[in-house]
Amino acid sequence: MANAVDAQGDPLTRYRDYLRLLARLQLDSRLRAKLDSSDVVQEALLKAHANLAQYRGQTDAELAGWLRKILANTLAEMARRYGAGARDVGRERSLEAALEESSVRLEHWLTADQSGPGQQADRQEQLLRLAEGLARLPEDQRQAVELRHLKGCALDEVARQMERSKDAAAKLIFRGVKALKQWLRGEGEGQP
Repeated sequence: MANAVDAQGDPLTRYRDYLRLLARLQLDSRLRAKLDSSDVVQEALLKAHANLAQYRGQTDAELAGWLRKILANTLAEMARRYGAGARDVGRERSLEAALEESSVRLEHWLTADQSGPGQQADRQEQLLRLAEGLARLPEDQRQAVELRHLKGCALDEVARQMERSKDAAAKLIFRGVKALKQWLRGEGEGQP
């Protein structure tokens, strides 16, 4: 396989929605008033560009892992900048683990109904497409789907966090998942 960073154009831009999704899932709620996930991702991508010559991976999966590590370091750095202040290596490692867990949840959710080896081969490309689809959902649907399927919250918890009834939260999740499935099948090239 050709080196993932040899692709035409900016190879890292393809990962923007994926990284933004992971940042949204891990951004400490106390920092959300001061910091947006887009800001964190922009900073992480700037660091990745600056260090691209040091990247030694060959696959999209290795590139995604390298970018997750940079994102974890950026999240920890911004938490220090806007929060506690002192460097906490344990926090950086726990962020790396949390980002990895979120990525694994994404993969499991995406491949839950895929069994053939041909379908599983392009998983990384589908992860990027899923992140793009989530970014295009209406905010309430995106949040409901992320809480339920990517953070693993029970329906009661989704409803509580969104300040909605269980029925309303369930409908948001249903509509969001339906739109994402259409998006992933290529039936909705515009907005999921």
